[in-house]
Amino acid sequence: MYIQNRFRFLIAAALVSTLVSALVAPPAVFAEGDGNKKIAGTAKQARTIPCSKVKLVLQITIDQLRGDLPLRFRSRFGEGGFRYLLDNGAYFANAHYKHADTETAPGHATLVTGATPAQHGIISSEWWDPEKKKIVYAVEDENYPLLGENLESTAGSSTTIEGRAPTNLQSTTIGDEIFIASEKQARVFGVSGKDRGAVLPAGRAGKAFWLSSGKMVTSSYYYKKPPQWVTTWNDRKLADSYKDKNWELLNNRETYWRKDLDKRPYEGGFEHLKKEMPKSFATEKSKHFYKGLMHSYVNDELVLDFAKHLISDRQLGKRESVDYLSISFSSIDYVGHTWGIESLESEDTLLRVDRNLADLFKHVDSTVGLENTMIVLSADHGVAEIAEYMQGLGFPSKVIDSRALVKHIRDSLKKRFSTDKDLVAHFLYPYIYLNEAVLSDLKLDMEEVEEETAKAAMAFPGITYAVGEAAIKEGELPTDNANTIYARIINNYHPKRSGHVHLVADQYKMLVHWEWNGKPGMHGTVWSYDSFVPVVFTGPGIKARRIVRRVGPHDIAPTIAAYLGIKPPSGAVGDPLVEVVPETNW
Repeated sequence: MYIQNRFRFLIAAALVSTLVSALVAPPAVFAEGDGNKKIAGTAKQARTIPCSKVKLVLQITIDQLRGDLPLRFRSRFGEGGFRYLLDNGAYFANAHYKHADTETAPGHATLVTGATPAQHGIISSEWWDPEKKKIVYAVEDENYPLLGENLESTAGSSTTIEGRAPTNLQSTTIGDEIFIASEKQARVFGVSGKDRGAVLPAGRAGKAFWLSSGKMVTSSYYYKKPPQWVTTWNDRKLADSYKDKNWELLNNRETYWRKDLDKRPYEGGFEHLKKEMPKSFATEKSKHFYKGLMHSYVNDELVLDFAKHLISDRQLGKRESVDYLSISFSSIDYVGHTWGIESLESEDTLLRVDRNLADLFKHVDSTVGLENTMIVLSADHGVAEIAEYMQGLGFPSKVIDSRALVKHIRDSLKKRFSTDKDLVAHFLYPYIYLNEAVLSDLKLDMEEVEEETAKAAMAFPGITYAVGEAAIKEGELPTDNANTIYARIINNYHPKRSGHVHLVADQYKMLVHWEWNGKPGMHGTVWSYDSFVPVVFTGPGIKARRIVRRVGPHDIAPTIAAYLGIKPPSGAVGDPLVEVVPETNW
């Protein structure tokens, strides 16, 4: 009896000791230091995120993947890519952005915050800052220079600032919230071919990497020096392996729906990459070579290879916390802008995206396990077909020359207010910024000038609507329908960043808002071809189904948060999608 009681006492003492140790022991710290591959801290850590089945949240963004494309091309896809998502996921087939400027930066910000530009602050790719008296790029910050030498920032901005950081983003991201809820245990990363496609999704708590001159780079916001595991990947010089290669079609040309839509006179190009397939990547100028890769399917292949390297080296999904990885693939966007979304090049690139997804999912399955992974796929915006292509189909599409438009507005205002001074300071799509100093000198009423600017804009062919800032702030726009032009303008409005007058081009009227040569593919409007994107979730407890209820990318981050049982990002206005949050996922 004594032995039995003594044995019971020893067991109870051991249990108490274990419990006390667990309560007083410091939390594990998983260091993401400069090149530190080893996991510091205890091997076990109690979960602080309720959902116990998911170890990795994988958020995939296909830049410029319009919502109809996955279903239209389903019969052309192989196994394991888009078909895996369509066969196993909750597919929302009627998802639309509800802000006006459907571009890369606002779209990525909305995808990871659940907010619109009114809340997250990324109103466009760039805007005018009246305090700094300069154009500001969405992810620029001069305090955090790029790490490395001979690097170039991603195209798409007129800024000369090379530093990159998420400091212009005003809402937390879903990655930030996962990091906070995990007691700082989660590893959070953003990877893309574009800087803005990596920096915004990574948020403030994560680490961002993007392509520059064939390498993956980051900034001093994230590291003091490039981590060794990143240097190891860069030393492979994978981009250089394409120097002697051509862009050949992935499959037999006769299998392509657009086999005859090649070398069209209105297509664009990039330096050595001409209109006709196949295209040679070889060029004497290294600058053109690396940028040429960005304008092709190779962009995505480099991002894919680095993402797989990151998953393995950083041991994502291998620890007690839930990790987060955002991957933004940019090839469809570059190719769509250059040759058109309806081109042979775009068809080939989409088929390659499908193959890349299959490769990525296979790698995730072998390292983390798809049964332990929540995947969400969407796009940052849609796109319109090239104007000349639409004209060939009988639609009254055309390109609006922004310089002629701005000249018309300037001349109209000079005449209306009897002055030879320029009242327009800047046009940064979709906004007209007025010259406040000149208006003050002339003692002109800002609201009146805004109204006259809007009238002048709407008198120009192709501009269907324009509205001044005062009308937005004073609530003069109707808000009874969340899907109207007016509601989208309001959702895009930020009092410190938006311009004085918001312009809206008519349907299939392409307002050229960049100084891009030979890039006829356009997006950025309120119309459905630009707002329509796919949204699909897969993961434990998520049943395969197709939903046609109207939802939006702003619902994605709140849905991930509800699924994991954590709070949504600070600026979120979306609603959790009930088809993704089953009652039995705990």
